[in-house]
Amino acid sequence: YLADEEPSPAEIRDALRSVTLRREGTLVLCGSALKYVGVQPLLDAICAYLPSPLDVPPVSADDARKEGVKHELRCDPNGPLAALVFKVVAEKPVDLHYVRIYSGTLKPNTRLLNTSTGTKENLTRLYRMFAKRREQLTRAVAGEIVAVVGPKSALTGHTLCDPRRPVILEPIEFPETVISVSVEPKSSRDRDKLVEALAALQRQDPTLSVETHPETGQMLISGMGELHLDVAVKRLRTEMNVEVSVGQPRVSYRETVRSVGEGEGRFLRQIAGRNHAAAVRLRLEPRPYARGRTNFEIVSELDESSIPPPFLQAMETGVIDAAHSGVLGGYPVIDWKATLLDAEVHETDSSELAFENAARAAFYEAMKAADPVLLQPIMDVEVVTAEEYFGAIMSDLNARKAVVRETRLRGSDRVISAHVPLAQTFGYITRLRSLSQGRATSTMAPSHYAPVSEEEMRVLVGA
Repeated sequence: YLADEEPSPAEIRDALRSVTLRREGTLVLCGSALKYVGVQPLLDAICAYLPSPLDVPPVSADDARKEGVKHELRCDPNGPLAALVFKVVAEKPVDLHYVRIYSGTLKPNTRLLNTSTGTKENLTRLYRMFAKRREQLTRAVAGEIVAVVGPKSALTGHTLCDPRRPVILEPIEFPETVISVSVEPKSSRDRDKLVEALAALQRQDPTLSVETHPETGQMLISGMGELHLDVAVKRLRTEMNVEVSVGQPRVSYRETVRSVGEGEGRFLRQIAGRNHAAAVRLRLEPRPYARGRTNFEIVSELDESSIPPPFLQAMETGVIDAAHSGVLGGYPVIDWKATLLDAEVHETDSSELAFENAARAAFYEAMKAADPVLLQPIMDVEVVTAEEYFGAIMSDLNARKAVVRETRLRGSDRVISAHVPLAQTFGYITRLRSLSQGRATSTMAPSHYAPVSEEEMRVLVGA
């Protein structure tokens, strides 16, 4: 079989690497991060067997100046500089940005263009990171991952590049948040400290959003699930030393339309001694669901030669603003297309303010006519359990209005895959632990949005 010869360790490593690079096999290593067993062999295997930047094809990037133009970035230290920010660590006095360099050479005290924001960034220092230890560098080349100090506005997913050769690397897409809780400082003196801590959390975790409720003034943090928010609150308390009171979890519902509707909005008001008048008519229709990204479109069928550009921009602003709060329960509206059909311009009284408000009113009227519906987030849930607890867990999932997609065997265990409304998952981990005596495990991730029942909608919107 082996020609009666024992292969050397180098030959075995080369063979395993070759199989991995050709995707003909998957290496499996055993270990425990909790017990710190097998961690070092895993890190060594990553270096030895996974493809290096030189083993993969060139990366495609968009030209930041010319729409539709692509550039291939090779892993070449002499190429134009292009790097992607993939992690931000909030530190005092300045944040630490982790970047992967796809092309070119990066040096300290360099001024780069952030093509994601259009701003210039100053990079003052470079580090190679070894866990918490850092080694200062005088240069870093294509293929390396380094940490940089200096950028002010760069966030995860942003592109940093040579201002003379501006490109945009494929951004990282983050799913919409599905659950929120209110947080308030236990002492009013800590409010500014809480605001600063939440901003730092948000910079580090792009899947976390922070906003202030427009009516109550409460600060809300939103995330991917109960555990995600639990971790965020724990970090506020332990890492940032802010004691907070936390409200009950709230589901982040959405609204959309199921058919086509038209609406007209008029605005006529005297403000500060001046008349403001405008009228807008538009059509609203649904768009296919697009997971994890903003999905709306505004098109115009107006005779734009007779409408000043600022008025057109004001109409778009009004439509987008209206979509932040739907007609059913004031939830954000997703997956829609608005077509501007008609606009009345008054020679003396029309203004941007008037067109913005008229477009907002037209959006609401069109939405009422387009069969609006309330949407709830649905979670992808997978449970792994011993056979003896399978029946009890299935009964509990059914009681939570789950749609079981599949059950299968994995060795001696049963695996359940299901879609469960997020509102039905609160406290599920504790319940699962109780049902299985701690022997079942589960994973949960946002899947999609789906309409709530008519009965649930009446309860939620008070209709």
